[in-house]
Amino acid sequence: MTDPVLKLAADLVAIDSRSFVSNIPVAERVEQELAGFELERLDYTDAAGVAKRALVAHKGPKGGYALSGHMDTVPATGWESDPWTPRLDQAGLLHGLGSVDMKGQVAAAVVAAQRAPAGIPVTLLITADEETSKEGARLIAQRSQLAKSLGLNGIIVAEPTSLAPVRGHRSHIAFTATARGVQAHSSTGKGVNANWKLVPFLVEMRKVFDRLRSDANLQDAAYDPPFSDFNLILDNHGTATNVTPARATALIKFRYSAKVDPAPVVAAVRAAAAEAGLELAEQREGFPPELPVDHPLVALGIALTGKQPRTAPYGTDASELQALAPCLVLGPGDVGLAHTPRECVAVQELLDAVPLFGRVLAAGVA
Repeated sequence: MTDPVLKLAADLVAIDSRSFVSNIPVAERVEQELAGFELERLDYTDAAGVAKRALVAHKGPKGGYALSGHMDTVPATGWESDPWTPRLDQAGLLHGLGSVDMKGQVAAAVVAAQRAPAGIPVTLLITADEETSKEGARLIAQRSQLAKSLGLNGIIVAEPTSLAPVRGHRSHIAFTATARGVQAHSSTGKGVNANWKLVPFLVEMRKVFDRLRSDANLQDAAYDPPFSDFNLILDNHGTATNVTPARATALIKFRYSAKVDPAPVVAAVRAAAAEAGLELAEQREGFPPELPVDHPLVALGIALTGKQPRTAPYGTDASELQALAPCLVLGPGDVGLAHTPRECVAVQELLDAVPLFGRVLAAGVA
């Protein structure tokens, strides 16, 4: 892998930065590529006490456009090969955890920034915890003195869109409902199984799930699918089958677009949790970002790619970074391969992304 973008992408893939481990080794590798940039490190500790870092880098005059990507990945669920061994196959695909979401994207943005001619404003916003809390992007938007000082015209969030402009996407509310029981050997009859306390809540959540798919008032025809995601994960925290679980947790990610009022869903979840006597925690992203079709940043995306803008059902750091400047999502790769054990990115799209991002940066010259 001799091409700079492929080499950097492979180097980043080789470093484990799943969201529950520290991303600082990846950040340090990225920093090696930023000679000549003004660099701001935003270090923080996540909710589990893990050290994290977000980066803001800039060179040239103020203004212009920023390129953004995140350093964390999802867990390596289902992989049959080593997720952190980047592999280039004969079909021209780079394989590895994070290859398409998002280390290939970060590599393309960094190389494009390196190659930008003198006199062009160049900004990189490199985040952490995009796959979980969006905390890295939130920290940049709220606390980065460098980012706030630049007066950015717009931000390209480099997620996999097959190099087509995405003008809007959903944001999420994450619900965590917890039932408490009493742990004991299940044969003794002395335990209290927390799962039975959770069941009534789950029945009500299935009703919410069905309503989201049937009630047109909770749908948005501008998105595919038009109904909101309401994904349920259950966790007994490692309890064996001969032990009554002392804790049962239902985690729900509810995604909604700008035109959908989340209030009825939030009210239904809260009411069901209260009725079942469960603890309920909520974590929210920023408001769903969505630019109008005639927005100048969308027009730029159309002009540079020759492709029509669309919306996306997933979420990105744009939900937080939009507080700094309007955001357009645009990057190489197929999002359908993200979050799977088959994750890979077409090498040609990575290579094509570098001059495309370069043209975005060049468009920021006043």
